[in-house]
Amino acid sequence: MDLQAVVDDIASALSERRGEGKVADYIPQLAKVDPKQFAITITTVDGQVFSAGDAETPFSIQSISKVFMLTLALGQAGETVWKRVGREPSGTAFNSIVQLEQEHGIPRNPFINAGAIVICDIVLGSYKPKEAIGEYVRFMRYLADDDMLTIDRAVAMSETATGSRNTALANFMRSFGNLHHDVAHVLGVYFHQCALAMTTRQLSRAGLFLAAQGADPISGYSVVSASRARRINALMLTCGHYDGSGDFAFHVGLPGKSGVGGGILAVAPGKASIAVWSPGLNKVGNSALGTLALEMLTNQTGWSVFGA
Repeated sequence: MDLQAVVDDIASALSERRGEGKVADYIPQLAKVDPKQFAITITTVDGQVFSAGDAETPFSIQSISKVFMLTLALGQAGETVWKRVGREPSGTAFNSIVQLEQEHGIPRNPFINAGAIVICDIVLGSYKPKEAIGEYVRFMRYLADDDMLTIDRAVAMSETATGSRNTALANFMRSFGNLHHDVAHVLGVYFHQCALAMTTRQLSRAGLFLAAQGADPISGYSVVSASRARRINALMLTCGHYDGSGDFAFHVGLPGKSGVGGGILAVAPGKASIAVWSPGLNKVGNSALGTLALEMLTNQTGWSVFGA
């Protein structure tokens, strides 16, 4: 299969639709992003890379970061993570507070905002805030095989200034005893993890261990066990797109995690890691063209986990 031709065809087919959707204007720095950008990169488990569009343009990965922070938390705390965070789809918006009250401060899964905040709190059990952010950045540089990755400070500050809903979620969980550290410290880590800037080329490389049973197939080093990689993929499939997760599974059929910066990381187990980016979001906060590009990809490759 000529994967370069596949990504070129997808980029060409979507060229006239660039700009569809709505950028995440509730974060001022993201509101400034040109909505007419589009990128796609496939990194295969044998190390081949195929890109089209704006694949060298960095963007804010936002909630895609939750996959990698969860990986760090599981490495530190193991299965005890699941005593504080659930594993079920939420069926509500990513920043909803409704379920938290009904479920006594236990977030439904680690990919909604409340769950990701608890994951940050778990990681802080081993580090001071600046150390936790530094460990996260080192981990991402290792996975992406790129020491140039940096956090966009302007985006982090913008999120901090407009993060009242996340502050409310954190304080609410603390009232139930499910947040152990200072709210400002936990949110500082959370906002900075989301503000990491990556290209689709870097992001697809960083996710490759999830396509290769937990090991980096290029370096040969193990990142997580095969069973843990499988479980992270399962959570991405069922919870990675908030209340649009079922629709994403229906149309695309791959584990995936979206971010309001317009990126999506998708995993074709045993085959490849795929990153797409288009800033315009659909009504549930996922990249409109990015989702469509991944559906086109699985249709052409037969990579859906549910069969061709």
